[in-house]
Amino acid sequence: MAASQFAATRVGAETVWQCKSQSKLIDFSSRKNKSKLLFTRRNLNQRRSFSFSVKNASSEPSQKLKDPIVEQDSSILSSFIPDAASIASSIKYHAEFTPSFSPERFELPKAFFATAQSVRDALIINWNATYAYYEKLNAKQAYYLSMEFLQGRALLNAIGNLELDGAYAEALSKLGHKLENVACQEPDAALGNGGLGRLASCFLDSLATLNYPAWGYGLRYKYGLFKQRITKDGQEEVAEDWLELGNPWEIVRNDVSYPVKFYGKVVSGSDGKRHWIGGEDIDAVAYDVPIPGYKTKTTINLRLWSTKASSQDFDLHAFNSGEHTKASEALANAEKICYVLYPGDESVEGKTLRLKQQYTLCSASLQDIVERFERRSGPNIKWEEFPEKVAVQMNDTHPTLCIPELMRILIDLKGLSWKEAWNITQRTVAYTNHTVLPEALEKWSLELMQKLLPRHVEIIEMIDEELINTIISEYGTADCDLLEKKLKEMRILENVDLPATFADLFVKPKESSVVVPSEELEDSKDEEDESVDEDDESVNEDDESVDEEDESVDEENGPEKKCDEEKKKKVLVEPPPKLVRMANLCVVGGHAVNGVAEIHSEIVKDEVFNSFFKLWPKKFQNKTNGVTPRRWIRFCNPDLSKIITKWIGTEDWVLNTENLAELRKFADNNDLQTQWREAKRSNKLKVVSLIKERTGYSVNPDAMFDIQVKRIHEYKRQLLNIFGIVYRYKKMKEMSASGRKAKFVPRVCMFGGKAFSTYVQAKRIVKFITDVAATINRDPGIGDLLKVVFVPDYNVSVAELLIPASELSQHISTAGMEASGTSNMKFAMNGCILIGTLDGANVEIREEVGADNFFLFGAKAHEIAGLRKERAEGKFVPDPRFEEVKEFIRSGVFGSFNYDELIGSLEGNEGFGRADYFLVGKDFPSYIECQEKVDEAYRDQKIWTRMSILNTAGSYKFSSDRTIHEYAKDIWNINPVELP
Repeated sequence: MAASQFAATRVGAETVWQCKSQSKLIDFSSRKNKSKLLFTRRNLNQRRSFSFSVKNASSEPSQKLKDPIVEQDSSILSSFIPDAASIASSIKYHAEFTPSFSPERFELPKAFFATAQSVRDALIINWNATYAYYEKLNAKQAYYLSMEFLQGRALLNAIGNLELDGAYAEALSKLGHKLENVACQEPDAALGNGGLGRLASCFLDSLATLNYPAWGYGLRYKYGLFKQRITKDGQEEVAEDWLELGNPWEIVRNDVSYPVKFYGKVVSGSDGKRHWIGGEDIDAVAYDVPIPGYKTKTTINLRLWSTKASSQDFDLHAFNSGEHTKASEALANAEKICYVLYPGDESVEGKTLRLKQQYTLCSASLQDIVERFERRSGPNIKWEEFPEKVAVQMNDTHPTLCIPELMRILIDLKGLSWKEAWNITQRTVAYTNHTVLPEALEKWSLELMQKLLPRHVEIIEMIDEELINTIISEYGTADCDLLEKKLKEMRILENVDLPATFADLFVKPKESSVVVPSEELEDSKDEEDESVDEDDESVNEDDESVDEEDESVDEENGPEKKCDEEKKKKVLVEPPPKLVRMANLCVVGGHAVNGVAEIHSEIVKDEVFNSFFKLWPKKFQNKTNGVTPRRWIRFCNPDLSKIITKWIGTEDWVLNTENLAELRKFADNNDLQTQWREAKRSNKLKVVSLIKERTGYSVNPDAMFDIQVKRIHEYKRQLLNIFGIVYRYKKMKEMSASGRKAKFVPRVCMFGGKAFSTYVQAKRIVKFITDVAATINRDPGIGDLLKVVFVPDYNVSVAELLIPASELSQHISTAGMEASGTSNMKFAMNGCILIGTLDGANVEIREEVGADNFFLFGAKAHEIAGLRKERAEGKFVPDPRFEEVKEFIRSGVFGSFNYDELIGSLEGNEGFGRADYFLVGKDFPSYIECQEKVDEAYRDQKIWTRMSILNTAGSYKFSSDRTIHEYAKDIWNINPVELP
């Protein structure tokens, strides 16, 4: 690489910088004012002779600014707006002096890295200032713990939040590139999979924008969940490569590292305390990512943990002896914790790895939180004030171990009593629930947890005992049946004997062998995890609550007596597995539990946690999810954003979405409708190009764009959608060309989403969709009247193209199963009309946009249990049209693949994987009739456009800014802290 050097010259009160290179001269002296000069100087502060240091976002104490010039003008550093020339110089500087590529060329990948590093420079100023100010004020801070943060690309979002879109576009144009082409070089950060992670990222955006003091905590997954490829065999999974070229946004904090322990044993010390010793030790190292707010100086932090082992754990002797794998075993065991999001857990090793991931997140984050509290407290630490300074939010059950971990830290390391620690923990921690089905709530094998986290099991057992005391105090012992029922429902430890102190509570009969008819035995462990979790993209086999070891059947021993020879053969069954119910621990250990949509929160109170709700009604709240209007309208749909601003008369709607309601006044205006349709078509043309590039299919931009994009799962009912398409195709084939054109509106039906790698039924659905697409798209008689597209590797960046182009979006889950949904909000914001059930946030969206602007079908949530009972009793009569579709599929029209298992899941009246548990057949008639109404409405573009405008106008309520204000007020008790 060409040798380079800096030259600095004092000119009056300013310093003129030049960077000299053998190949070029970059002149930094052509600045029109001091602000622009300082923009360049901050890029150079780590490489010049002056002493210049600022407080960073690590856990180190703040340092003094020693440069008198910088100290004098420090306010300018975070307030000026650089122009295109200074930005171009910054980009050129990074291309030359923080290179990730060879110096000869300035091609798109290098341009992206240099541009991102230039933006990061601007963020670091505000980032450091934000946390220096938080340190000074010692404000109460919220910490959001989540296994997922589905960020998407960061470049355009950061530039947009800094209001530098135009300046960066002009700067890159001077350097020979277009901003949009440079931005496309950025891979999506593979830190999440779906709604759970995207929700977390929207929340961080809103926290920063609204100036709330907060951090996010997660894990830095090297390979993400997986990259999805679609082949003739359906979905294939390969590792994500998002970190192969590095990540220009993150800063590794080598000084921020915490020990995390597994295994070992717990002993009592001479001091009377319990000590966790031995076992396996790893280090969690912090990687920080800046999260900028919109039109504010506030830039908060997402801290991601990466795991490693000490170099001392590398066995040099073994390596030199040729035992290379053994030599690095400890290093590999540590590093693999952060390899993959939701590793397969069919094996004991997989379960162990998942539990290690969850504990690493909790332990490292809480150690960091506690250290920050201690540092801010100074020499006089008052632990009783910890909840007045710290709020910890557990996003779903993955971070549940925060509760016993905080207890462990306070008791074992800080010397607090059990009572003190328990009081602090309950006042600090809160829990967001993302699932409505009890069988889908996360459970862990007690045996596994005892082995991996022995001290935490001791603490959980004590918490369970506290809960038992509370239940007895509430219900008394007079009604033993009621008390036993409540204990069975509410205890944290499932299938575990009562503690010795309660041994005489119930008089048990003498134990005898338990027998059941052999044909009634079912393997409760299924390779296709039936986890139904609205936002949680994990498919956790632990939700099934049964380990293989616990499923063994002793066939050698029969009952000793009272066995009728004519009765069915009976076998002994081992006791049910002992489990830790993580959701129950969350409810007991926290001060607040919230659902994520009104209907979901009511189900949580009435069904999922009804006994807890009766015991602690004030704990339970609703916090309907929201999405950031910055990413999901302002940045991803600039054409529509300009129209909204023009007609409302202000861009203030980006921060105050209630202004979107003003659009209702203009919904019938012909000029607005014309502009609205033009913006939609422009977005559709982008998707036409995407589809051609990703799939090879050509689609008509004038057809209706009908989209269902979300995790592939039976309860989300992609199967209902594709069955409806098959029915539509069959009817088309039965008509003449003129007849089908008169009957059907042209449609492009798009799917996207990932099926978990071991979820066989979901993968069958992907395969079926692609087979249907291959047949229909090649049918010359159908042409552009119907196209089916599965967009591979759906992620945030793809969503940012599909959602603005969408005209109809399908949110068709079985009622009562989708806790909230957030994609439904994004579609409505972008003027897309929804077809869906009364499920999750659909209910509230329909209320806001108007019933006439939402296509509703299907059974209601309160009807579902009765309909399943009806099915089990053999009373359900399927609609002939549904049977017609199944027969058409079985005819082989969509290829030779055997779909008997897929279709079989919709048949029969009972049995696992049978009996149409998700009621596809029940809702099919109302679904296809509703789709006929969709066609009718779309034919009149004036009516359709009016509906589209009213959807955007009615989406004002679903900003994550509103949600965050509610969390801050009702759960965290934190206030905005705006930088001066």
